[in-house]
Amino acid sequence: MSSLLSKITRRIQRIYQKAGDFIEEEREFPVSQVFLNATLQRFVTDNVGIIEDLHADLHDDWLRLYATLNVKGMHLVLAVDLKLIQMEFNKDMQLIVFEQISDTEVIEATYPNVFYKIGVNTALFFYQKILKKDPLGMILEKFNVLTVKDELLHLDLNRWLGDKRSIMDTLNKVHINHAELRETELVVIGNVNLMALFSKVDADDWDDSLKDDVIETEVTPIQQKDS
Repeated sequence: MSSLLSKITRRIQRIYQKAGDFIEEEREFPVSQVFLNATLQRFVTDNVGIIEDLHADLHDDWLRLYATLNVKGMHLVLAVDLKLIQMEFNKDMQLIVFEQISDTEVIEATYPNVFYKIGVNTALFFYQKILKKDPLGMILEKFNVLTVKDELLHLDLNRWLGDKRSIMDTLNKVHINHAELRETELVVIGNVNLMALFSKVDADDWDDSLKDDVIETEVTPIQQKDS
């Protein structure tokens, strides 16, 4: 069976060879909220010392991001609403851009002493009520989590993903051009690099015929997981 599948793959490769490196039509790839949060844990939380937890609740066209920070003896749980502006992933760029659409809210906080509490509350009041700005971007930029450009939050994942060979290999096959937020789901939109997908097939075997293959007639039943 493996020989047959290999030759079918080669036949498909030959069909698409004339079409170019990428399928022009964009395809949608749904990503669950659970998987997205696991990815944030692995590639952001585990790499940024001050972040204890980072997860998002996804909604139609927006998300609520929760961040638990430990900094200077303070334990802060923050929440903010964001709109996804740009998501571009390929072998050269892994960038997500957000627009902040709400003020940062302090959900929970513990401080080493009362002076820290007064300082945080005063700073938050000054930025949000007086300056009509929000300090979240400035804080995250200070700790090298992201950069702020034109009041948009730019999260560049290349510094954490760039040395991951398996991820770079995947991004050589699938280019993510944008994404849409839906209820509990992130739908990434991109193109598939067919030639990269089939690159492991030996070019010398492309002209092999399928006629000599023997199709196996016995199929092993798929083992179902216990519910």
